[in-house]
Amino acid sequence: MSTVTKHNTLDVRPRDMPYADNSHQIFFSRTFVDPPRLPLGLCELDIDRKANISANAMVEDITKESAKYDITSESQTILYQATSMSYNLAPGNLEILSGHHMRNMTGTPKGPESVRIDFDHPFVTPPKVLVFIRAFDFNKDRNWRLETTASCVDTEGFTLNIRTWGDSILYAAQATWVAYPEDRQHIFSASVHTEDLEQALAWDRPLDRFRGEIKFSTEFWERPVVFVALNKFDIDCRCNFTLKIDVPQNSVTTTGLKWRFTPEDNRRLYLAGATIIAVD
Repeated sequence: MSTVTKHNTLDVRPRDMPYADNSHQIFFSRTFVDPPRLPLGLCELDIDRKANISANAMVEDITKESAKYDITSESQTILYQATSMSYNLAPGNLEILSGHHMRNMTGTPKGPESVRIDFDHPFVTPPKVLVFIRAFDFNKDRNWRLETTASCVDTEGFTLNIRTWGDSILYAAQATWVAYPEDRQHIFSASVHTEDLEQALAWDRPLDRFRGEIKFSTEFWERPVVFVALNKFDIDCRCNFTLKIDVPQNSVTTTGLKWRFTPEDNRRLYLAGATIIAVD
């Protein structure tokens, strides 16, 4: 049985008392034989627009029973609330590989938009590769645009892309990746985007509805555990950075689930995307 762990800053302090360090020890729902691997992503953010926009999902002090989760921000950032989620992989689960990569835009030269990721060991056939956002740091004065994708997947590795566009001023961003055999049973994954919705409009005309439904390719024996994390956003800097990807628990069945994006202001969200993993 796979597990996920969710860390919310509200478990550490109230929303109206923002600060940069929000560490919290969380015990896993079951004890592992050895410390697990914990690929992390951000799934909820509420940040004031008055200062630069940053958030960084972290985990350390990993043991068989627990780990210390944290969501940090740069010193000027006013982080009201944030949530991260980890997909907890048992150390013996060698079929599923994971890692992360940071793109630094402040160094010389600037970090490239695309990098080659080599797997620790090759797959028999090209695997399914999932990517999602773990950290970012933006200037407050331009719209916030970020997307991470995987391309050129083969048995030995893939290309990880972390890109921004337009006039956004990105200082740094980090993405997490997970790769698993394409024929592996008891797992389903998808990337959902507002552009795919029936009422999607032009990029400069924000959407008024942000929800959809997924049908699994194969029915699960029991209701699966669901992991979610953001993989794309384009938000107007005239509002606070407030965005959440959510899968309501009561929407998850053995055959599918419902997802929704929740922004602060529908008029200021231009694009959003997320990675969803369902496992039993």
